[in-house]
Parts: sequence; structure tokens; C-alpha cells
Amino acid sequence: HISPSSAAVLSLLSSGLTLQPDFITAEEEAALCRELEPVLRKKRYESGHWDDAIHGFREVERLHWSPDSSAVIQRVRDKAFPPGENQLSLVHVLDLQKDGYIKPHVDSVKFCGSTIAGICLLSSSIMRLVSVDDPEERADLLLPRRCLYIMSGVSRYKFTHEILRSEESIFNGVPVPRERRISVICRNLPVS
Repeated sequence: HISPSSAAVLSLLSSGLTLQPDFITAEEEAALCRELEPVLRKKRYESGHWDDAIHGFREVERLHWSPDSSAVIQRVRDKAFPPGENQLSLVHVLDLQKDGYIKPHVDSVKFCGSTIAGICLLSSSIMRLVSVDDPEERADLLLPRRCLYIMSGVSRYKFTHEILRSEESIFNGVPVPRERRISVICRNLPVS
């Protein structure tokens, strides 16, 4: 699921990048979407984010979930964070239109800590990681629908990350059709 520009890039990223395909079932995905749809439908898709990183998106932060969805969120938390790790209680939900995209950026340390963990709903996509020190050092990561991805350390702060536009969504020479994509993201607290 990763296509690096070199073995050195793969080595750099391997300690802070985890991908688990089929982390949730189709039934769990459907339940999450049923729960989120009424909330998301109340918002309009926006063309620009406060930091200009995201285009064609809606987002919410959610505290309360149904028991079934809470169990899925807890599985994400258990997989991504060690016991006792201080986490943001709000779960970030990002809904990207089919033609939406996320531009290359490094996450702000003001809003979350060293680790993010997300599950991908509705569509597979390609995440591109590019070294902030050398743009030739890069890797494409195939994020299959219903996967869990966890990013920490070097992959978060020494590489930019982006979600490619539909027309750029190609992995190892094979097009990966991009549809509307919802990501459900848990984060730990920033170090104060």
C-alpha cells in the first residue's frame, strides 16, 4: 500500500506510518455514514479552509456517538494510542466532495499532538507524503476504503501530506477512482 521514491524514504516512514486495510466492516461503515449524514447535510461544502489546505469539504467535530459507532471509535483509539495517552475527546470528521482535495501541509502542533488515526469511508484515495527537506523524497500511500491509517513522528512533521485530486489519483500506474470521501479522525493532545 506504499510506493516510496527510495528504500531510504520507506525506512524513514516505516516507524511512524501504519495502515490496516478492512479495519471496519461494510456494515460498520454504513452505520457511521447513517449517523453522520444528517449532521453533514446541514453544512455546505466549502471551497477554502482557514489555512487554505482543504478544498471542497465539510467538517464537524463530534463528541457523542451511538453505541455501535462509539465501539468503532474506541477500537481506533485502542489501536492508535497507548493506554493512558491524553486524547482529544472530539472526533474530527472531514467530508471531501468527489472533486475535493487536501493540499500538501504539515499539521499544526497547536491543534493536535504527535499522532492522528483515521478511518476512510465511502472511497479509496491516495495520500502523498513529501519530505519538507527534499521534495524528491516522497511516497504515495494507497488508503483503501474502510482502512485505518495512523501517522506519527516523522510522517507527521518531516513530511507534508495531501489527498490527491481525483484526476491525479493514480497508484503504481493504476487509476484509483476517487468518490466522495469521509474520514473520521482521532487525535492525541498537543504537548503543552
